[in-house]
Amino acid sequence: RFSRSSSKLGNNGSKGAAASSPEKNAKNNGEIKWELRPGGMLVQKRESNNNQSSGEGVIAVRVSTVSQWHDISIDSTSTFGELKLILSLVTNLDPREQRLLFKGKEREDSEFLHMVGVRDKDKVLMLEDPATKEMKLLGMARGQPINNTCCTIAV
Repeated sequence: RFSRSSSKLGNNGSKGAAASSPEKNAKNNGEIKWELRPGGMLVQKRESNNNQSSGEGVIAVRVSTVSQWHDISIDSTSTFGELKLILSLVTNLDPREQRLLFKGKEREDSEFLHMVGVRDKDKVLMLEDPATKEMKLLGMARGQPINNTCCTIAV
C-alpha cells in the first residue's frame, strides 16, 4: 500500500495513517511466488485457500471412450502417461494402445495435466490406437481355424 509519510505526530505520540504493523510490512516485503500458466505466461501466484485454483491437489477427470466413461481422481500435477497407467487398470488397454485427447489435441505422455489446462471435472477423450487395434484383428483372424477339407484329421 502506498501512502504519503507524514512527519507530524498525532496527539498520542504515534504517526497517523502512515504507520503500519510489522506483520503487514513482512507480508509486503516477502518473497513473490510465481506460477507458469498453461499458455506459458509467468505470473504472480494468487493467494488462495482453494487448492484447485493454484494447480495443486487431487482433481476428478472424466475420461470418455467410444462406449463408456470413467471418473478418475488424479493429482493435478500428474502427466498424461500416469493417467494412461490408471486407465490401463480400468479399461484393460495397455498404455501404448491408448491415445488421450484434450481440447481436440492428442497429448504426449510427458505433458503435465495442469500445464495443459486440465482442471477439476474436465473431460478427456480416450481412443484405442488404430494400429494396435488392426494388429489385434489380424492376430485374431490368423488364430481361427480355416475350414479346409483336404487337411481334416479323423480321430
